[in-house]
Amino acid sequence: MLKFLGGPVAGVAAGLTPSLTWGLTVAGMMTSVIVVSGLGRAWALHQRRRRQLRGKPVFSRRSRGIVRIFRRFGMPGIAFLTPILFSPIGGTVIATQLHVPRMRILLHMLWSAVFWGATLTLLAFRFSHLPIFHH
Repeated sequence: MLKFLGGPVAGVAAGLTPSLTWGLTVAGMMTSVIVVSGLGRAWALHQRRRRQLRGKPVFSRRSRGIVRIFRRFGMPGIAFLTPILFSPIGGTVIATQLHVPRMRILLHMLWSAVFWGATLTLLAFRFSHLPIFHH
């Protein structure tokens, strides 16, 4: 969340326009999603092997919660929560490990990035008078 939130805050601090800040925020998230979704299957397999070698359980309390969200809301639910809860990399890894097709990951992460990027950019510019935005 801090990384995604950091884009709009940095845009305000740098004196960028709201539309440029929003565009760069969306582009930043989607760059992460494209890279991670491309490497995701190999990484997921690597993580599974590491977990097995260490004798760790397949499911933790957190992973059970994520599966519960996925079963109830599907990929749209994971995408909606990604920028504010999981981070772009984390949400993409989760979707990859749940075997969501890459194009579905990209589609859902795009609308999520557009929505949350606009929301957080508007909030950042609305509250830009606060001391956290000034050196």
